[in-house]
Amino acid sequence: MILFKQLLPTKRGLGGALNRFRGSSFRFFSSSPETFVEIHSQEQEVVIALGSNVGNRLHNFNEALRLMKKSGINITRHACLYETAPAYVTDQPQFLNSAVRGVTKLWPHELLGVLKKIEKDMGRTAGIRYGPRPIDLDILFYGKFRVSSDILTVPHERIWERPFVMAPLMDLLGADVENDTVACWHSLSIHSGGLFESWEKLGGDCIIGKDGMKRVLPIGNDFWDWSLKTSVMGILNLTPDSFSDGGKFQSVEAAVSQVRLMISEGADMIDLGAQSTRPMASRISPQEELDRLIPVLEAILKMPEMNGKLISVDTFYSEVASEAVSQGAHIINDVSGGQLDPNMTKVVAGLEVPYVAMHMRGDPATMQNSENLQYDDVCKQVASELYSRVKDAELSGIPVWRIIIDPGLGFSKKTEHNLELLMGLPSIRAEIARKSLAMSHSPVLLGSSRKKFLGETCTRPTASERDPATVASVTAGVLGGANIVRVHNVRDNLDAVKLCDAMLKYKRSLA
Repeated sequence: MILFKQLLPTKRGLGGALNRFRGSSFRFFSSSPETFVEIHSQEQEVVIALGSNVGNRLHNFNEALRLMKKSGINITRHACLYETAPAYVTDQPQFLNSAVRGVTKLWPHELLGVLKKIEKDMGRTAGIRYGPRPIDLDILFYGKFRVSSDILTVPHERIWERPFVMAPLMDLLGADVENDTVACWHSLSIHSGGLFESWEKLGGDCIIGKDGMKRVLPIGNDFWDWSLKTSVMGILNLTPDSFSDGGKFQSVEAAVSQVRLMISEGADMIDLGAQSTRPMASRISPQEELDRLIPVLEAILKMPEMNGKLISVDTFYSEVASEAVSQGAHIINDVSGGQLDPNMTKVVAGLEVPYVAMHMRGDPATMQNSENLQYDDVCKQVASELYSRVKDAELSGIPVWRIIIDPGLGFSKKTEHNLELLMGLPSIRAEIARKSLAMSHSPVLLGSSRKKFLGETCTRPTASERDPATVASVTAGVLGGANIVRVHNVRDNLDAVKLCDAMLKYKRSLA
C-alpha cells in the first residue's frame, strides 16, 4: 500500500509560516481501496542527501550531481561539505556528507528509482547496511508531501538522530522561512520549533569541529578546515601600476624572490594579480594579462618552497581563470563576483576549484563614482548583493562548498563604508544567513592591506607607510570572523593573526 498525501499545517510558530500552506498541485485517483496512483502536474522541490566514503569522495559527489541533473533534477542549492566519522558501523573510512535542493517533475518513486540507478551505476552494491559505499543518495523531503510505502518513506525517517544529515539540511534553509514548501518541511519536525529546534537539540552549530564532524572546503585533493586557524594570503602584483607596489615584481626573478620571502615569513597562499584593479585603472586584454601571469606562475610552481602552499589568481576573465588552473593554480579570486565576464561562473564551475566572490559595484574604472558609492545600510546592502552574486554562481554550477566571500574593502566604498564593513563582518554573515545558512558559513576573505581608507584615517598618503594600520585592520577583521587575510606585509600581519587566533581559541575554551 502506498500512502501519498498533502501535508497540512499542524504546528504554530516560526512567525506563523507553518500556517501558510497553499493547495497542492497533485491529484489522486484510487484504482482500488489499497492502491493509489500518483498524478503529478508540476515541478516539486526536493531535498536529497549525499554521502560517500569509498574512492575519490569528492569526484563521487560531482559525478552524482552530474547524473542527477542529466536525469531531470535541477539543482538549485548546495549545502556545505562535511567530513564526518562513520555512524552505526564505525570500522570504515570517514564520510563526506552534504545535501542539495532541487526541483523535479519526477514522481517520488520515479525519483527513488533514478537515485538508486545512479548509486548502482557508480558502483554501489548491497553490502553491509550503513557500511562503506561510493555514493549514498537519500530523499529527505519531497514537495509538501509525506510519502509512505514499502520502499520509500519521506521525510527520511532517521533525519532527526543524524547530525551528519541535519547539518547539511540546515544549510539549505535560511533563517527566514522563504516559502510554503520550506514551512511545510519545518512542520515535519518532531519539535514545535521546526527544523531549527531539531538541529539545536542535536547540539546545533556548536558540534561542528567536534565529535568527528568538520565543515571543509575542497582544494585540489585536500579538504581545508578553515576553522582551525586564520590563513594569510600574500599579495604579488605583476602590474606596472598597482597602488602599493606597481612595477616592482614584473620580472620573473623579482617575482620569485618576493614569493620566497613571503613563504619564509609564513604565508599560507600567494595571490597573483596581473591586472590592476586600483580605482580608475584601465582594463587590459585577457591575452596581455596571461602574458604577464603565466611565466611567473610556471616559475613559482617549480619552487620547492611552494610544497603545501596554495596559489590564487586574481582575475575577472574566464579565459585567464581557465588557463591559470590548467597550469596549476588552486583558487580563482574574482573582484567582480562574476559581473565583468558572463562566462566566468560557468567556466569556474567546470574547473572545480574554489571561487572567491568579491563585492564591487561597476568596474575599477567606475567603482568610485557617486552612483556606486550610495548606501543606506552598507553591511546589509553588501550582504544582499553578495548573496545575489553567489546565488547566480551556484545556479551556474559552483557549489556553495567551493565559495569564499569577500566584502570588497576599498571597492566602491567610502572610508566610512570600509570602517563599517570592517567592524560589521558578523552583521554581514547574519544578513546572508537570513536567505542562506550555507552561504553564511562560507570562509570570509578580508583585503584591507595598505588601502586608501587606512591612509585617510591615519594620515598616511604613502601606501607603504600603512602597514601598522593594516595590522590593526587585520586584528579587527580576524576577531570579527575573517578566515583569510590578504596582505602585502606577511611577517607583521602573521603575528597579529596568531595572537587573534590564540584569543579566540581561549574564548572558546571558556564557553
